[in-house]
Amino acid sequence: MTAPRPSPRPLPDGPLVAFYGDDFTGSSAAMEVLAFAGLPTVLFLEQPAPHRLAAFARMRAIGIAGTARAQSPAWMEANLPGVFRLIAGLGAPVAHYKVCSTFDSSPTIGSIGKAADLALPIFRPDWTPMVVADPGMGRYQSFGHLFAMAGGAGYRLDRHPTMARHPSTPMDEADLGRHLARQTERRVGLVDFVAMKRGEAELQLDAARAEGAEIVSLDVLDHETLIEAGRLIWERGGAPIFTLGSQGIEAALVAYWRSVGLLAADAAPTPPGPVARIACVSGSVSPVTAGQIAHALDHGFDGIRLDARRVVDAEAWERETHRARERALAAIGQGRDPLVFTATGPDDPAVAGFLDATQSAGLPPEEVNARLGAGLGQILRGVILEAGLTRAVISGGDTSGRAATQLGIDALTAIGPLDPGSPLCRAHGEDGPLDGLEIALKGGQVGRPDFLQAVKRGGRER
Repeated sequence: MTAPRPSPRPLPDGPLVAFYGDDFTGSSAAMEVLAFAGLPTVLFLEQPAPHRLAAFARMRAIGIAGTARAQSPAWMEANLPGVFRLIAGLGAPVAHYKVCSTFDSSPTIGSIGKAADLALPIFRPDWTPMVVADPGMGRYQSFGHLFAMAGGAGYRLDRHPTMARHPSTPMDEADLGRHLARQTERRVGLVDFVAMKRGEAELQLDAARAEGAEIVSLDVLDHETLIEAGRLIWERGGAPIFTLGSQGIEAALVAYWRSVGLLAADAAPTPPGPVARIACVSGSVSPVTAGQIAHALDHGFDGIRLDARRVVDAEAWERETHRARERALAAIGQGRDPLVFTATGPDDPAVAGFLDATQSAGLPPEEVNARLGAGLGQILRGVILEAGLTRAVISGGDTSGRAATQLGIDALTAIGPLDPGSPLCRAHGEDGPLDGLEIALKGGQVGRPDFLQAVKRGGRER
């Protein structure tokens, strides 16, 4: 007979979760899970100064959005320890290094293993739970292997039509433990879904830790295993808990807290309603985004292609972004919604042209990508201010962070659901002209075909 489990550990006052997201759109996915579960959450777009933290003192979760997913290990060594120390100082019982739910990373770009190596000496956890799967986002993990939905079909990650061909970090390994082992020497263990469903998760966890595992990957296939993953994190994670993974960490915690009565069922937020015009910029090469661009153009948006090849020449790039901005303003004057984009999917010849131009110029990829994202952000800022818009979209996980920094905002709060992983947010900035802007930061793999129209309408019914 199974012994009864002890009473759940209560939720303390103050911040419950503090997280750093390795890209902007992924960070908003974590914020969404917590905010729409009734836990007020703020997402800072840079390390907040003490007075900005004080301005959001009543928040139950605090996030910091970053760009580590697109950065080198040397950049991480220079930038992440300070962020981790700030998060540790917030005193939240759960600390989280938030990664993309497709785990895209490599030893040289966006290394999750390097981030773990930098974080563990600061947090000193008993062990590190890792949850990457999130059924709400179409991500599932079985025996340590990650699967992701695309176009209504499920794919093992190394056979996924987008992630297996990702231009920066192509995923050729679906076993997340093996993939992570390329990036860190820390041992990775596993609690699989069979042990969870048999009530043997703790036995498998203890065995993994006895064998020296510092990081333990937790399978998630359905709501039952999601709850069990949340229970292992909250009840067995130690204090403080340091976690690795996608918004699946927050989803698992919320599912467990609800299952034991620590958190009430959420009430759907009131959508903010439609607006007359929005402006959108996209640096994504995802087929999902390509479908959204095509759908929007078929429904009255004005498509404005930005020639990304010109990014290698500062003067040519300035002329190109100016042209796109003026064209976008003209579209608004004609009663249309401007959509500035660099490509329509991975097979768009513009992608090969961009790569050829950057390679010929001999510029580092980080510099080129930073210029590209900043240019999109400058276009968007100019259009919003000159046209007096109140709502906008930035599409592309790597793009969104660089573009958002051009808007003069430093924090976001979620105000309405769109598609899982990309809520409609309110932007905050100290006395800035775009304080109060409503914005969606959309990752490449996120959203239904009519995502941009949903932003214009002001959200979806939950």
